[in-house]
Amino acid sequence: MLITLWLVVGVLAGVSGVVIGYLALRQARAAVDDCQQMISRQASESKGDLKAIRDVAVYRYDALEEMTGRLSFSVAMINGLGDGIVLTSINGRSETRTYVRPVVGGKGAQPLSPEELEAVRAARLGLGPEFQPQMARR
Repeated sequence: MLITLWLVVGVLAGVSGVVIGYLALRQARAAVDDCQQMISRQASESKGDLKAIRDVAVYRYDALEEMTGRLSFSVAMINGLGDGIVLTSINGRSETRTYVRPVVGGKGAQPLSPEELEAVRAARLGLGPEFQPQMARR
């Protein structure tokens, strides 16, 4: 009885390990694809001034249940070095809150929300000023 229990626990641990490994592999492959796209995009563009803002993306979303119509947004404005800002506006019925966070090397200097991360990612990949989220993820 004890051996059967240990066998079941061992099989479950093995299966869960394989699943976790597979999910990590998928996430790593997506990150590698993103990096390859960014590198090829930067290599194909003219050098120009790397400190000038050149990558902009707007991510629109419904931040609050009470407000629909995707009135809230995050705008990423990034230069060729991956530095810039993310401007976020969260719109409600009676008030609007606006935040700005610095971006250094393609990452937030402060923790970024998922929407802000999507805007930065879209700007770095050159997905255009306003992109649809389904376009951003394959």
